[in-house]
Amino acid sequence: MRAVEEVSFTVGPGEVVGIAGPNGAGKSTLIALLLGLLGPDAGEVTVDGLAPRAFIEREGVAYLPELMTIPLEWHLEEALTRLATLQGIPAGARAAACAQAIEATGIAEHRGKRLKALSKGNLQRLGLAQALLSPRRVVVFDEPTHGLDPVWTARFREIVGGLRAPDRAVLVASHNLDELERIADRVVIVDRGRVQRIVEVRAAQADGAVRAWRIQAAAGHEALLAHLPEAARRGALVDCRADVAALNRGLAAAIAEGALVTAVVPAESVLEEAFRTAVSG
Repeated sequence: MRAVEEVSFTVGPGEVVGIAGPNGAGKSTLIALLLGLLGPDAGEVTVDGLAPRAFIEREGVAYLPELMTIPLEWHLEEALTRLATLQGIPAGARAAACAQAIEATGIAEHRGKRLKALSKGNLQRLGLAQALLSPRRVVVFDEPTHGLDPVWTARFREIVGGLRAPDRAVLVASHNLDELERIADRVVIVDRGRVQRIVEVRAAQADGAVRAWRIQAAAGHEALLAHLPEAARRGALVDCRADVAALNRGLAAAIAEGALVTAVVPAESVLEEAFRTAVSG
């Protein structure tokens, strides 16, 4: 059985592309192929027209693996300096590169600590810091928010936004569909080694298709049930399925009859719905 088969997609300059899939879907194999750690049995993988290893030897790639293995006896700043050396950053520029990466990932207070004293989240931020040490035209993140608290998960979005550039391609593999929907232009959904669907995130969000909605109301539930399509009540909530136009017409009619709506949210995001249907199918 092949790990991946008949996979085809591109990541263009200026784009942030996500890869999503269940465990064992082939995400790690795809990244290994992209980095030249594995060679394809058939087909071709190219980075700017070159074989992956040839491109990496020429320019390097910023890469955050899912699990980083670093000697835990090292101090944080020592580890980052060693990693900067391995990345080929000149000796005279290493201190500044490390300081900038430490500042960007908010780990300055830990710079003198041994790695064994750091929390899982701070170790993940160290991994993120090493990926930011030098500007690269290709950036690959594998489960980048794993272990991060909500504050730093949100901060990661800002970091990805700052990495966007006309000559840079960013690839993010993650189980966190909410994060991928926030940061990616397109998301490649893989399962059983094949591409099941490629979701154009922004276009999907704006297409006006019928979706499941969840409405919270303080009063007027019966009016909501009467005016919203496929509506069902669950306590203070009313679930329905409608496009945006039908949803607004139903809400307006219910509010005119006295409904007090406190919140309207999608029952699941565009990407969650696409992922569920692609994988279950």
